[in-house]
Amino acid sequence: MSALRKISDLSSDLADRAESFCAHFFPKGRKQGNYWQIGDTTGVAGQSLAVRLQSHGGRKAGNWTDYATGEYGDLIDLLHANLGSPTLGDTLRIAQSFLGEAPAPVVSNSPAISGNSPAVTSNIRIAQGRKLFSYGRSILGTPAAAYLSQRGITRFGPALRYHPSVFLRSDTHAAGSPDQHPALLAKITDDRGVITGCARTFLDPVTGAISDIERPKRILGQLFGNAIRFGSGPFGADLIVGEGLENTLSVGSALPEYDLAACLTANHLAVFIPPVSVRRIWIARDGDEVGAQAALRLSRRLIPVGYFCGCLVPVLGDFNDDLLRFGKEALRQSLLLAMKQQRHFENEG
Repeated sequence: MSALRKISDLSSDLADRAESFCAHFFPKGRKQGNYWQIGDTTGVAGQSLAVRLQSHGGRKAGNWTDYATGEYGDLIDLLHANLGSPTLGDTLRIAQSFLGEAPAPVVSNSPAISGNSPAVTSNIRIAQGRKLFSYGRSILGTPAAAYLSQRGITRFGPALRYHPSVFLRSDTHAAGSPDQHPALLAKITDDRGVITGCARTFLDPVTGAISDIERPKRILGQLFGNAIRFGSGPFGADLIVGEGLENTLSVGSALPEYDLAACLTANHLAVFIPPVSVRRIWIARDGDEVGAQAALRLSRRLIPVGYFCGCLVPVLGDFNDDLLRFGKEALRQSLLLAMKQQRHFENEG
């Protein structure tokens, strides 16, 4: 069977399970009639991108269109765009893993965790993300710092910048023309520290809170395997890896001595590539089933190649909720206790 035929068969098999595929990889979306709706290929909530769940009127299940950008394709295309996979082969193996046909790929660093970073200089969106981040300035004294402070966050760093007027293409704006909003910018890097993109959190220019627009958080560049990183230098043996930026920084505010990596979504948490110096990964997941599954997938990738993986679980929905409800010191003691208990099992093993 030819490679083309194999991809065609895989696409057809995914289309037969379109709804479960969407629920698994795009849990922030919602079902509307015969469509699964999300904001864009990153999987944020919204309505711009629609995936057909059942064949109808000669139109195939699994096909999708992003009405804001004009992009379209099948479920393999959608998964590839969501993961930003270094190669199509990585995407195909993840799709096969979803169907139960193959284990999820391990992107590795010696023989087992790195070395598959994309050719970042050839990617237009990566170049755009780098350029945007270079235009930002220190967040100190800006609405971006005020926004994080309102969330109880005190851990900042050079991975964060502020820009007062970032272009934003609104899904509802006339003719899709761009608007401008202040934004918190966050630098996405690979395991070698190379910038691969920029995450944007759009802010309300009046209140300083997160903007009340559709998809106020957007990614420009390459996120697959990468993260927004916080640390004082080369990473040590321990690294805290979280989902959202605010939740990861909430943990980092309580544990300022630890290095951090924010992967931004549960799907990208599951495929995170740690630096070679790290030996212990502390997964600060959200308190839902999506977070639990992402933490499990990451652990299953990393433990067989020599990493210790511990799991940090919030009392409430996420660690920012815990920080705001219980305070920084209480969160710190809770996290240290959980880490101590799991290190005890590591030592016993």
